[in-house]
This record gives sequence, structure tokens and C-alpha cells, in this order.
Amino acid sequence: MGAIDLANKLRQRFDGLAEPSEFRGEVTLVLNDAEQIEPVCRYARDQLKFDFLVDITSVDNDEETPRFTIVYHLYGLEHHCLLRLKTSVAEEVSELPTVSGIWRTADWHEREIYDMMGVRFRDHPDLRRIIMWEGYPFFPLRKDFPLAGKHSEIPEVAFTEPAPMEGGPFATSPGEQDSMSAEPRVKTPDEEDE
Repeated sequence: MGAIDLANKLRQRFDGLAEPSEFRGEVTLVLNDAEQIEPVCRYARDQLKFDFLVDITSVDNDEETPRFTIVYHLYGLEHHCLLRLKTSVAEEVSELPTVSGIWRTADWHEREIYDMMGVRFRDHPDLRRIIMWEGYPFFPLRKDFPLAGKHSEIPEVAFTEPAPMEGGPFATSPGEQDSMSAEPRVKTPDEEDE
């Protein structure tokens, strides 16, 4: 039984799952109701033998609605199939159920998504920042976070000035004199008026 067959078994069991799609041998299944992610994942593990959570990632869709897409990569060690589950969360909600009770490794993945994107996981056993310090008011992987960084109001904890842009791995516009002038999100309001 292949990943498409397993995805279709999930669709038979749960409402709100779109038709599975396949690209380059990888199967993706979109779940329209993020509140169902926990029972869908539990069924995938217990009944369909997706016993390994490879990763959970997040995508900031910026100005689209819903803003965030959470992506679960599941793998079955017995049948060697990979299944990608996607669900979306609106910025106003920014919360969905945890799957850390299904796969223990979800604990750190969910904490990282919370820390970097601000999406919360309800009933998570220890939802706190994992990279940034507690009290940091921003979410650095959101698309509206400037690549140059933001000023910190907490002296002696981290940088109090934005991190320098020179020499970093930044997306820049070709033809500019340096990386600072090429980065559109770092321009000052005076420069934008020109």
C-alpha cells in the first residue's frame, strides 16, 4: 500500500480532508479544519502506522488569509511511506491543538514554531520559547520582521542594536551598491519617499 492509498484511508475516516496531491513522489493531504489535527494524526499513527514524526514546519503566508500554514511530515518505518499533512491557522486565532501527546518529538518542533512564528499549541506540556529569551516581544521568522532586526529594550540580555546586515545570507535586489541598500525592508521612511 502506497502513500496515496494511506492518504485516501484518512479521507474516508475524516471529513474536511482535500483530495491528496502528489509531486515528485511525495504525497500531500490538506486538512481544512486545524482543530482536527490531533485526531487525524492519532489515527495516522495508530491505524496507518505513521509512527515517526519527521518534522513540523510553519509557513507565513504574509498578507494571505489564513496567514499561517503548519506542515506535518509523517513517515512509516514499517511501510516506508511519507505523508505531508498541511493545515492553516488564521492570524487572529494563531492556535491549534498539540500533537506532542502522539509523538514526543513534536514538543520541540511546536516550541520552535511558537518561538519563531507566534503560533500557539493548545495543551502543549511546556510551551515556552526555545531559541529567543522569555519576554522577547517579536517573532523573527514572520515575513514582517525586518532582516536587519529590531531594537531590544532589554539591555545586557542580547543585542540592543539591530544586527549588522553586511555579509549575511539576505535576499537582495541585484544592482545595488551594497547589501544594506538592496534590502527593501531595511530602508528608512525618508528613502522610501524618494
